[in-house]
Amino acid sequence: MVKIRLARAGAKGRPFFHVVVADQRDKRDGRSIERVGYYNPVASGAEKRLELDVAKVQAWVAKGAQLTDKVRALVKEASKQAA
Repeated sequence: MVKIRLARAGAKGRPFFHVVVADQRDKRDGRSIERVGYYNPVASGAEKRLELDVAKVQAWVAKGAQLTDKVRALVKEASKQAA
């Protein structure tokens, strides 16, 4: 099954996540099909906290991809920002 989930990047104590489309059998930070955005939980100042291509996410969901709980919340937040 294809999932839209977070892949961790960044330094120890300073997490940064890529929002990726990946096969659920692949490792968390392993191979991914497509990167659709990023999430920076420790953003401060002028840094963007969330950048997400909602249209690409919806296209993958239409093809049968499943969202993780955290990504579902981030898509909802990104949709509110766009509106």
